[in-house]
Amino acid sequence: MAGVQSEADACTRFVYHGAGNEIFTGRSMDYKIDTGTHLWMFPRGMQRSGETGPDTLKWTSRYGSVIASAYDIATTDGMNEAGLVANLLWLAESEYPERNSGKPGLAISVWTQYMLDNFATVEEAVKVLSAEPFTLVSDAAPGEQRLATLHLSISDASGDSAIIEYIRGKQVIHHSRDYKVMTNSPIFEEQLALESYWRQIGGTVMLPGTNRASDRFARAAFYIDAIPKSTDPVESTASVFGVIRNVSVPYGITTPDQPNISSTRWRTVSDQSRMRYYFESALAPNVFWVDLKKIDFSERGKVKRLDLGNQQRTIYSGEANSQFKDAKPFRFLGV
Repeated sequence: MAGVQSEADACTRFVYHGAGNEIFTGRSMDYKIDTGTHLWMFPRGMQRSGETGPDTLKWTSRYGSVIASAYDIATTDGMNEAGLVANLLWLAESEYPERNSGKPGLAISVWTQYMLDNFATVEEAVKVLSAEPFTLVSDAAPGEQRLATLHLSISDASGDSAIIEYIRGKQVIHHSRDYKVMTNSPIFEEQLALESYWRQIGGTVMLPGTNRASDRFARAAFYIDAIPKSTDPVESTASVFGVIRNVSVPYGITTPDQPNISSTRWRTVSDQSRMRYYFESALAPNVFWVDLKKIDFSERGKVKRLDLGNQQRTIYSGEANSQFKDAKPFRFLGV
């Protein structure tokens, strides 16, 4: 599974279509406890396993990527060298298929990395996924009893977007450039109905302000269209960070009767036009970024890790490429 705890995950993700061909994807990661997140650089040509035993899916990575891990046993977020971004979020309604399909298995801990390793565009990914080449397999986190129930969003440098969910044991793919916002519950089909409702009211009249997933969806959907489309990349980045901070949950806040709502631990903004992956921890004072254009993603490239410290408290500022250290790749958690 993907290292998700039973009490936590209330994330938000959106895609911003800016001036010209500018595309950004922003996401927040909300957990009740620290998920041991660090950043990794992975080159092309890595041998991968779906980690489901003898019947597992196997592949060689076609694209290098920069990713955020959970406990260094799973990939929860990242961008590859082609500008494809993948974000893993909690969805309580998820139900996964039985394992007796005869298809190779893919552990949910590797799901995000599979996308980043194999695809340059959303259209390419959707075409492959529509044939259902694997059976997605979930499990509980170490020490937890609850199944890790997750859904996945992908976006590319053209602004195309897709959300992949498993509802009642069946894969459901929502594919459209218009599907720019995603949160947690309810299922995405119902999120679209919520967006239609709030669009009729209009965000300048009233917007819901709680930390519930449906309210965060409404705010993100309004603000990503309301912020100015500047040709200045500094202003664009600032605007996107403003939206993802607006839908974040202040640190330390929990909702006792809604245990799936928790504090925001960190935020990422992926500039898919300029190939920068920004990271902001709730417990560190600075935003920093990784410049993917300066990374050797060839098969000669090295696996590198950026240690973010306990609860991502280590302070980095500006471009952090040089702060990554050579590391042995982690083993994805199997099922």
